[in-house]
Amino acid sequence: MPGEGPSLTESQAFDGLVGLEITEVSPERVSAQIAVRDELLQPFGVVHGGVYATIAESLASRGTVAAVWSEGSVALGLSNHTSFLRPVSAGTVTAIGRPLHRGRTTWVWDVEMTDSEGKRCAVSRVTIAVRPRG
Repeated sequence: MPGEGPSLTESQAFDGLVGLEITEVSPERVSAQIAVRDELLQPFGVVHGGVYATIAESLASRGTVAAVWSEGSVALGLSNHTSFLRPVSAGTVTAIGRPLHRGRTTWVWDVEMTDSEGKRCAVSRVTIAVRPRG
């Protein structure tokens, strides 16, 4: 996103490391998917909770940046509460994030994640701090 956010490429950022594919970014909606692979599983063979938290924070941050970057601000994670609803051990996790609150200094997002069958597997509420770029 030249001019719309930080200069790191997808492969340089943490999202690239975990294999998160961002499919849509706007201040109103952000979506992504990630292929489940062995490196993302915890010892009992299901997707690690940190993967869901990563997805949620990445989506909320990107959606906020889409709105505030041109104003000279950056988006930084402030709070991430993720609930794990159903175990996933294979396939793809798809996520959609939508803002609940768009304030001057904070944004709050809800992110819903589903498995390959469209069943809800995790939900997150993420608060993003909006701060001037330094």
